[in-house]
Amino acid sequence: MTASEDGLVSPELEQRLRDIFESRDRDNMGPTIEAFLRVLAEHPDSAVVLYDVGGSYDTAGEEETALGYYERALDAGLSGDTLRRCLLQYGSTLRNLGRYEDSLAALDRALELYPRSESVRMWHALSLHAAGRSDAAVGALMELAVDEIRTEDLLRYEAAVRGNAAYLRSLDEARAR
Repeated sequence: MTASEDGLVSPELEQRLRDIFESRDRDNMGPTIEAFLRVLAEHPDSAVVLYDVGGSYDTAGEEETALGYYERALDAGLSGDTLRRCLLQYGSTLRNLGRYEDSLAALDRALELYPRSESVRMWHALSLHAAGRSDAAVGALMELAVDEIRTEDLLRYEAAVRGNAAYLRSLDEARAR
């Protein structure tokens, strides 16, 4: 789903944002940040623009600055796939800043809204691991693998994979008590 499908931006603004994003240089994010900030000056209340500004700061390694834009974007009312991407990136940034419980809260919200999103499930497992919850992380990754890797070889062991994943999650839950 694109930003315009979210009903949040016009097709023209969506194309402008896409052009900026596609022309970015991940090794030199300054011009991309400046371009997004110019758009934000024209559309200061746009949740989608706020999200894109946050993402550009995040890519530039300026996580603290990115957080503020992500939070403003979330407060401004993202929806659809843009909300999914923002929650994922926000949770990832919180993890990178060592705020593991906040990261998991953001990614838990994303999982509730988008339970089949492979990327959300992957980043949630990464945050579980960073929070010292490796059993839960491995269990989540095992479930993701068996849900998405539908080969004859793995399907033969699907019940065992799911059983082991459940066991690992139970170890994590027991530690939490």
